[in-house]
Amino acid sequence: MGDKDEIMDVIVTFFNAGKTKNLAPLSMIQLDDQRFSSYSDIPPFDLKDYATTIALQQLRFVSISDYEYEIKNTKVDIFDNCAVVTFTIRQTGMIVDNYSFRGQHLSMDSRGTFVLIKSQKWKIVHVHLSRISD
Repeated sequence: MGDKDEIMDVIVTFFNAGKTKNLAPLSMIQLDDQRFSSYSDIPPFDLKDYATTIALQQLRFVSISDYEYEIKNTKVDIFDNCAVVTFTIRQTGMIVDNYSFRGQHLSMDSRGTFVLIKSQKWKIVHVHLSRISD
């Protein structure tokens, strides 16, 4: 498998956590380091560190049932041991409120930029998702 395929496998693994509800890979594909950072397409919108990011990603993915996604317009650029992946993504599902047993349909288009570095394996060092306004 080439670098571009390995990188895309990391991106797919990230979003598949929402489908499978197997959240363990989220911490394995992202760099647990003080240099890690992320911006999300859902609140809170501030810049987050690794621990906060993992906690919010896990909460997000367990809160959405029937989660589906489609990644489009993917571009992967590799610079030695660094890669920048840009794409658009459509995410759908049902946001479940376990306290009221009600759900709200989710249908969202976003732009994504993931920055990865490679030491032994490719790992995400920065996530930036921004919602495309309707």
